Amino acid sequence: MTVQPIRLFGDPVLRTPADPVVDFDAELRKLIADLTDTMREQSGAGLAAPQLGVGLRVFTFDVDDVLGHLVNPVLEFPDEEEQDGPEGCLSIPGLYFDTKRRQNVIAKGFNGYGDPLQIVGTGLMARCVQHETDHLDGVLFVDRLDPAGRKEAMKAIRQAEWYDEAAPPTVKLSPHAAGNPFGLGR
Repeated sequence: MTVQPIRLFGDPVLRTPADPVVDFDAELRKLIADLTDTMREQSGAGLAAPQLGVGLRVFTFDVDDVLGHLVNPVLEFPDEEEQDGPEGCLSIPGLYFDTKRRQNVIAKGFNGYGDPLQIVGTGLMARCVQHETDHLDGVLFVDRLDPAGRKEAMKAIRQAEWYDEAAPPTVKLSPHAAGNPFGLGR
């Protein structure tokens, strides 16, 4: 279990959809431990494997004193209720922008041993689960902003101390934006 470097905005791994986990072995559990240690060291609410450069569908979370992980998540939304509030990302450090998400989510997947797991989240937990699942699809929270918000976010990213001009940023429109802004049916 060790703290790992977090990949920053501009790294192509953050834009690449992650592969499903097929081996629920000691290597996966080490990845989960590394994700947890790194997330906690950075005081994050969640961290997805691509943020450590690993293209697998797994993330960890630490929200409202609930620490856990989810492998191969599939999201369901029990209603149409929305929330809008500040959201940030360990791969876009120090920047926060109001982002619309669903208020309630049911996330189904597995634990590190392959046992079925379900998370029913509302508020911050629902935001975290949606944010981390987006990472697994190669989507960043700035992709979910309206055009004006995205423009503001990109300007702030270019001015950030950590920004690397050699790795030009790309903004990917959310695949769920047209008529299905929250990925219903995933």
